[in-house]
Amino acid sequence: MAADSILTPHDRPLARYASDWRRSRGRLAPEPGSPTRSDFQRDRDRIIHSTAFRRLAHKTQVFIPLHGDHFRTRLTHTIEVGQIARALARGLMLDEDLAEALALAHDLGHTPFGHSGEDALDALMRPYGGFDHNAHALRIVTALERRYADFDGLNLTWETLEGLVKHNGPALTRDGRPTTRFLERGVPAEILAFDARFPLGLASYASLEAQAAAIADDVAYDAHDLDDGLRAGMFALEELREVAFWADILDEIAHWRPGLEPMRVVHELGRRVITRFVEDILRESARRLAAAAPADADAVRAHHGALIAPSAAMAQADADMKRFLFKRMYRHPDVMRVRAQGDEVLRDLFRAYVERPDEMPPERRPALDEEPVVARAVADYVAGMTDRYALGEHRRLFVAGGISN
Repeated sequence: MAADSILTPHDRPLARYASDWRRSRGRLAPEPGSPTRSDFQRDRDRIIHSTAFRRLAHKTQVFIPLHGDHFRTRLTHTIEVGQIARALARGLMLDEDLAEALALAHDLGHTPFGHSGEDALDALMRPYGGFDHNAHALRIVTALERRYADFDGLNLTWETLEGLVKHNGPALTRDGRPTTRFLERGVPAEILAFDARFPLGLASYASLEAQAAAIADDVAYDAHDLDDGLRAGMFALEELREVAFWADILDEIAHWRPGLEPMRVVHELGRRVITRFVEDILRESARRLAAAAPADADAVRAHHGALIAPSAAMAQADADMKRFLFKRMYRHPDVMRVRAQGDEVLRDLFRAYVERPDEMPPERRPALDEEPVVARAVADYVAGMTDRYALGEHRRLFVAGGISN
């Protein structure tokens, strides 16, 4: 192998509608390229080495990590999403590095204590514009990570930032109005402010790689929340037969290996759920792409809908699974009790820091003594906490001779 070929980023054939790092729209702060990595590989690596990524190891997915070592955390969930996103990207000849980067970044903005923690912080921040985890993820990668000498944030490529903001679809309609998910409260101010500096095309769809990462998230938590719920004893294998999709797979396993021990059945069920979804998404997405025939990645963005998607039958199976998990797991009394405790911790911490910003580390204190500025600085700090750090701070401030004493 020639020496100069070693210094060239690995290239594999891509579909014409894939994102091509050579045609990237660049970074907000221009940088020279790398001789050994594509721009999307560098984005992925910067995300992995970020502080926010490491914190995911100690943030709740559904179960508080302190109550068991084998339940998913935000980090293990994120790694699983990355694996599925890469599988989808490879099957459709997309850029695997961009898909993986977006999968690894998709949960960076989540608070401690899961979605319940986000709801609590959003309610506290409602007078100041609210809190949205996607908008907060954008703040992390464009401002709050302070690692590099020449810029704040990670200085990711336009394509990665676009996918981070729009992986669930456009934020604005073609005539500039908020889309359905932002209709009630508008597009978060943080997104609009950054878009004014570095326009992300908020009225268009994101790349196929971003769409693959978004649907990989759905597949991962459907399969693995099922696994965690079974391991936690929130429901039994036979109860899963309420959902036709699961019942079909359980019958398939029973025919394949009669009398297989339950834990192996649980694992086999989870892997077959993922396999069926991935194979279905690949087939349906290939059909949609053949019908739409986008000439390039920009034609994907201009398309009237998502091109990476499951079939109608699999979308129904997904809805059925989510309905079961919502009722039997996400609203289980044990989960709700722990979530309520987490909410209380976040509310206490937020109010304490707003009243006494000097309780925060010097580098996290607000630059101005103005209520909205203080509140946003506190939200940034609290949102970045791991579950165990938030619990430790709560003990420091409210139990061990802290503010309330």
